[in-house]
Amino acid sequence: MALQITESCVNCWACVDVCPNDAIYEDKPHFLIEPDKCTECLGDHADPQCAAICPIEMAIVNELGEFLNPPGSLTGIPIEKLKELGLWRDAA
Repeated sequence: MALQITESCVNCWACVDVCPNDAIYEDKPHFLIEPDKCTECLGDHADPQCAAICPIEMAIVNELGEFLNPPGSLTGIPIEKLKELGLWRDAA
């Protein structure tokens, strides 16, 4: 059970300090999550802290490949509009 950071990550560093397990590390071209350390914050927090603070949609996915901040969740742009603009993509 581990989260993954996608190529949508912009290396803003917001997630690094909130991870209770120090599972997030800098890599090129974006941050990554050490799967052996990631517990998805179970037992520490109700929600994964990296996803809760992440300002980028589609940057973090769970073990099922589902976005924790799906398209439109932070911007409020409806999925239909995202598709119309060519900004929609499915999970990893």
